[in-house]
Amino acid sequence: MDYTQQHPFLKQPKKLFIGGDWVDALSGKTFDVVNPSTGQVIVQVAEGAAADVDRAVAAARAAFEGPWSQFKPFDRQALLLKIADLAEERFDELAWLETLDMGAPIARTAMFKRFLLQALRFYAAQAVGIYGETTKNSFPGDMLSYSLRDPIGVVAGIIPWNGPLISQLWSIGPTLATGCTLVLKPAEDAPLSALALAQIMQDAGLPDGVVNVVPGYGHDAGAALASHPDVDKIAFTGSTATGRRIMEMAATNMKRVSVELGGKSADIVFGDADLDRAVAGAALGCFNNTGQICYAGSRILVQRSIHDDFVQRLAEYAKTLKVGHSIDPTSQLGPIVSARQLQTVTSYIDIAREGGAEVIAGGTRLGGDLAGGFFVPPTVLVGVSNDMRVAREEIFGPVASVIPFDDAADAVRIANDTQYGLGGAVWTRDLSTAHRVVRAVRTGMMWVNCYGATEPAVTSEGFRMSGFGAKGGRRHIDEYLYTKSVWLKLD
Repeated sequence: MDYTQQHPFLKQPKKLFIGGDWVDALSGKTFDVVNPSTGQVIVQVAEGAAADVDRAVAAARAAFEGPWSQFKPFDRQALLLKIADLAEERFDELAWLETLDMGAPIARTAMFKRFLLQALRFYAAQAVGIYGETTKNSFPGDMLSYSLRDPIGVVAGIIPWNGPLISQLWSIGPTLATGCTLVLKPAEDAPLSALALAQIMQDAGLPDGVVNVVPGYGHDAGAALASHPDVDKIAFTGSTATGRRIMEMAATNMKRVSVELGGKSADIVFGDADLDRAVAGAALGCFNNTGQICYAGSRILVQRSIHDDFVQRLAEYAKTLKVGHSIDPTSQLGPIVSARQLQTVTSYIDIAREGGAEVIAGGTRLGGDLAGGFFVPPTVLVGVSNDMRVAREEIFGPVASVIPFDDAADAVRIANDTQYGLGGAVWTRDLSTAHRVVRAVRTGMMWVNCYGATEPAVTSEGFRMSGFGAKGGRRHIDEYLYTKSVWLKLD
């Protein structure tokens, strides 16, 4: 099916969603959204800028202080459940748009349905579970002290291009559950699923201004949101460099900030691991979503006793993964999201070669039927030391650096020798080894004999240059609330 031509969503330019209305950017500007599998323009989208951000923040503030503030927890829960029901009905559209927009194979985006519904229904459950506490105080006289939890206000959500269908839920869910309002800025490389979900939310009865969507460029719309004096919190996912700038701009009015940033996660394979499971798990831990995952296990640490066997198996496994057009249901890996990111990824492969690493799988942009798109096959680098750039800098592409280690202490030393702390894993049959390594590696998430399992009910958090702030679980809700202490004199 030529989905680009057939679906009504893609037959006209897409507008900004502000105050419950679909509007053009004040500048009249648009930008092209490109299908990374073909390099062809899919549709044009209104280019939001600082003036549009002002409109969106004003709409969010008016909604926060208006009728939305009268919604009871049950009402917010009912809205989230209605959104979930409509998203379930229209999920095929959302999956196709995500596939065309950012290049994830349809076989991958089709699996997002369960997560999307889990997230919306999880946050619906949280809406009716917000509570304060009563504290026995020691103040002289008869005094009652208790606390209330209230919504923090207007939230700015700035999400990345590597999985916007899921990324936006981390802002939308807690916003609606707590009674906050939201201005969402999707990345210019992949804004379509955010706009489509905005339409679904509107159809579900979302009050005007509660969620606003302003696609645009980071240096303009993103910067305006981060520095806006009427935004109370910013939730950002993206690069560490941009995260630093976001934090600096947020200081204008002391916004609350949560940032999920880059990663260079270590996937540690011990000599006693089940190699069939470890090879496949480590490969997909790095190559899934064409390596465009912040917690990708891009440093694969392998014990020397099995190093040569492992890298041979890993290279062979990498070559079996089918790279193809994202709408091909048999494709396991799709393209890099953009020509710009393609250049970044291929330049790192060149840097690795120049530094003495050997490419034993992949390493070259794909041509032939895929020449029009931005395709790089799964790439395996050996002869890598942990001081090389490819082992220290986030590539955000399907490039695995294999690094040998001697024993558990050596593995932990290498794993911790990084500025990041987002993910990591250990493969071993020895539970003592697993527990000791998990405790010793300084990172926000660790997996044992698997890689990348996540769900909305389980909290994850970055560490060091990978950021801070809870995502998922009860603690995520807490970040959208503030605590008000109350003292009541009874005598």
